[in-house]
Amino acid sequence: MSLPLVVGVDGSDSCLTAVDWAVDEAVRHGVPLRLVYASLWEHYEAGLPSVGPGRPSEQVLAEQVVASAAERAERRNPDVKVTTDIIPEDAVDALVREGGQAYTLVTGSRGRGALKGLLLGSVGLAVSARAHCPVIVVRGDPAGLAGTHERILLGVGDADDTSTEAVRYAFREAEVRGCVLDVVHAWRRAAFDRHGNPIRAGGPEDTCEERASAVVDARLKAAIGEYPHVRTRPATSGGPAAKILVDRTAAADLVIVGARRRTSAFGLQLGRVSHALLHHAQCPVAVVPARQ
Repeated sequence: MSLPLVVGVDGSDSCLTAVDWAVDEAVRHGVPLRLVYASLWEHYEAGLPSVGPGRPSEQVLAEQVVASAAERAERRNPDVKVTTDIIPEDAVDALVREGGQAYTLVTGSRGRGALKGLLLGSVGLAVSARAHCPVIVVRGDPAGLAGTHERILLGVGDADDTSTEAVRYAFREAEVRGCVLDVVHAWRRAAFDRHGNPIRAGGPEDTCEERASAVVDARLKAAIGEYPHVRTRPATSGGPAAKILVDRTAAADLVIVGARRRTSAFGLQLGRVSHALLHHAQCPVAVVPARQ
């Protein structure tokens, strides 16, 4: 049986947008949809005296949230198989665990808590940093959310920044959508330490571009053979990678970046580019972890 597309729901407007987007994505890939509400309400309300025979208010809210999300998904496309679950657990921990049996995890860009005005909710950021499967944070302008650009954007970095899994994920998305895959590698003529001092001299601009093109070619070689029908448009650009990719999301339906595994117990290390995209991209952002 196909692994489901798991969506974290919380009743927020951002979550409902994520549900709509996830239904369309489930249709594209022919996978079921699983809507999950997670909260520690059971822990907090267990010690409170009962005020009546009714169920705890948070439990009622949870049931309403998942029922509303499921109804919305069915209205969006009645052919998608939808299941729901309510988990009395921390939202991040629950979604990360769900990711172990998910095709992809999907979250909205903001929650319904007191900090919902932030550019990115804490759950979306933490799940993106810790999950063992691809995570998509649904955000962006109407065109990016609707998928009208017919372009997928893949950011390619140096060394191990871009995993084989991220590249294949991008090719798979481009193939199933029948769209162009823009592959962008940003280069800089010099590297700097944290104080802004150059630590190595950069070469001539044409040499930097040649090096960048070689990086892109090496990253794409295997995937091009695996997905021969996907149209790719490799590009190199001098400047900060975060700014270049954020700017290019204005003409993309999905931007994909890899995430490196760190050796500590904190899970995935998200770099500056991932953070910038998660907070500022004008289309949904997919963070794809490298396999251990």
